[in-house]
Amino acid sequence: MKLSSLRPAKGSTKKNKRLGRGTGSGKGGTSTRGHKGAQSRSGFSYKSGFEGGQMPLQRRIPKFGFNSPNRVEYKGINLDVLESLAKESKSAVIDIELLRNNGLMAKKDKIKVLGRGELKAKLEVKAHAFSASAIAAIEKAGGKAIKL
Repeated sequence: MKLSSLRPAKGSTKKNKRLGRGTGSGKGGTSTRGHKGAQSRSGFSYKSGFEGGQMPLQRRIPKFGFNSPNRVEYKGINLDVLESLAKESKSAVIDIELLRNNGLMAKKDKIKVLGRGELKAKLEVKAHAFSASAIAAIEKAGGKAIKL
């Protein structure tokens, strides 16, 4: 190998497109921009979503719905889950720590106890919210529903 024989790999280098250098170059006159219109002018830039003056898609589609900024998202846990958890852990108090340690909630979840299933154990349940049927079932079994 000699230094005089070194060359870039084939296809790795390209010649610059020389625009506006006369009709003989094939790229003279309009400099590959076509005739007239905003896109042929210097300094042209278009807004994202611009469709050449046609009504843009984001304005053609109607608006609907509403997302409340004050909505509180709860993770629902039913009574049958609490019953099985009480049997497993042999605990009379079910709180956020116990639920988190058993993988039933994430760190920042808020818990709402729902009324599906039967509750036979006398439990003290601590949660962020309760449904009316869940409170009735917990108190019927002799337990307490404590709102955090």
